[in-house]
Amino acid sequence: MNVDLGIWSKLTKVVIFFLAVAGILAVALWYLPLIRQNERMRQRTLSLDNQIQKEEGAGKQSKTSIDSLRHDPKAVERLARERLGYARAGETVIRFEEPVTNGVPRR
Repeated sequence: MNVDLGIWSKLTKVVIFFLAVAGILAVALWYLPLIRQNERMRQRTLSLDNQIQKEEGAGKQSKTSIDSLRHDPKAVERLARERLGYARAGETVIRFEEPVTNGVPRR
């Protein structure tokens, strides 16, 4: 038994379609703040990963310099000469100073 309701069956299908679209939009709007928060957290994670890599590189460099100072007497001597201005007996230390300039910046 197939009853033809005319326009009402077509209107019912259209209303059901619009209700489905409205439901999908409601869910999308409901989760939009969470999606944005997730994106911000991903960006923060990438930023922190880059910072971690930089700090690990600096740590490796520090470890290398510490190891060289512990085991290489020439490195200790070079550091004492450069930073502390030490010299061996009979050597003359000559220090060059930066020229003094006015503190007025040019525009």
